Amino acid sequence: MRNPTSSSSLSSFVASKASKPERSPATSAAPQSEFGREVQAGLARTPRSISPKFFYDVAGSQLFDRICDLPEYYPTRTELRILGECAGEIAEQVGPDAEIVEFGAGSLTKVRLLLDALESPKRYLPIDISGEHLEAAAQRLKADYPSLVVQPIAADYTMPLVLPAPLAGAGRRVGFFPGSTIGNFEPDEALAFLQLAARMLRGGGLLIGVDLVKEPGRLHAAYNDAQGVTAEFNLNLLRRANAELDADFDLDGFAHSAFYNAPCRRIEMHLVSRRAQRVSLNGETFGFAEGETIHTEYSHKFTVEGLRALAVRAGFRPGAVWTDPEKLFSVHWLAA
Repeated sequence: MRNPTSSSSLSSFVASKASKPERSPATSAAPQSEFGREVQAGLARTPRSISPKFFYDVAGSQLFDRICDLPEYYPTRTELRILGECAGEIAEQVGPDAEIVEFGAGSLTKVRLLLDALESPKRYLPIDISGEHLEAAAQRLKADYPSLVVQPIAADYTMPLVLPAPLAGAGRRVGFFPGSTIGNFEPDEALAFLQLAARMLRGGGLLIGVDLVKEPGRLHAAYNDAQGVTAEFNLNLLRRANAELDADFDLDGFAHSAFYNAPCRRIEMHLVSRRAQRVSLNGETFGFAEGETIHTEYSHKFTVEGLRALAVRAGFRPGAVWTDPEKLFSVHWLAA
């Protein structure tokens, strides 16, 4: 899970009104998808919000792949460098014949560095909420690794789920959670996810990528790219709502805003209403004041010590840590 950016500046963000959002009573009881239910509930709450897990429909996943290649977006290339340079040491921690479980697998790019370094990995279980995108990526991976069992799982990895029984002769079951997606969670949610992962991976471990606290200007640039790809990624949430939920968001009526909240050590991403307007969704009408926002994502930044302390609280035993020379990013081995 990730963060975007646009040409909007820090000053473009205007705090949402403290009063209760304007809305009209529902006139339709039509059944809704999880996406529909959560968007409707998110627009009704104060402050308004939509979960970042809904960024990743097919179009959103493709846009995020573009974000990862942007010059301003350092996390992806920095993590790839760490994984490539430290692959041998990481493989020693994982051990032979492992089963790899990737949470929020996306395009299955980073796991290739891990698979290439491991000794005879048995099976790869990528989990992602975007089933169509996941299946296409899994087919490509199967073609490139014919001896590896690749078993994609279309699911919300933040919810309890039952993994397939280990294959005969398999080694440790190891989780892979790159991209600092842990930063998209609220602190209590991050702890809950790690606790869930610790139970799921008992006897194995978790390899997790974590973005580090750094100079705010560099963070701001990473989430406000000059090409506006992250803005498009953010606005795609509204485009998706229009397509799937018969909503009538005017995409020109909202602006992308991302800024670093230093006291909370996090990037905040919002969609800001450019004017007073009304939006309909599933029989309800929601009124927006000019400057009112929909919060779409947090990206918390960590210190190495802070992540290790969180891992201990979740039931892991922190092990090796790998970073780049500038200490922009870190990869942690956590024994379960």
